Amino acid sequence: MLVNNAGIAIVRGVDDLTEEDFDRTITVNLKSAFLCTQAVLPMMRTRKWVRIVNISSGAARGAGSIGPHYNASKAAMEGLTRGYAARLVKEGITVNAVAPSLIETDMMKGQSGLVSRIPIGRFGTAEEVAQAVMLLVNNPYMTGQTIAMSGGMAFN
Repeated sequence: MLVNNAGIAIVRGVDDLTEEDFDRTITVNLKSAFLCTQAVLPMMRTRKWVRIVNISSGAARGAGSIGPHYNASKAAMEGLTRGYAARLVKEGITVNAVAPSLIETDMMKGQSGLVSRIPIGRFGTAEEVAQAVMLLVNNPYMTGQTIAMSGGMAFN
């Protein structure tokens, strides 16, 4: 299995966002998943039972507070997921995504005020994200889907 989980969050206002910020965000958040997937595809094709899970974000479908560059990188990640899923399913390769929002990580340190936005009343945990990834890894019928993890902030 391959889990594409590389990501950065350069927080910028619209007027402060630079081309360099945009390019770096797209490179780390999206291009890295493309490069890793392309690198392992030849080996994956020989196995006939392979799972790829891409880590997206609730920001792919919402405004978020990081910036439009981040939103775009995560929305494109979900497009990449569906594109690979459609083309690889007949080779035994499923491709899905998990889109967490407000997960208790280093990125959320000092952001405890955001908990009030989450109906479930707390940040999600890395373990809960890992459980969603494993759900996709263990399900051979699901492909091209995104599991949103928002604690009730948004529904698909």
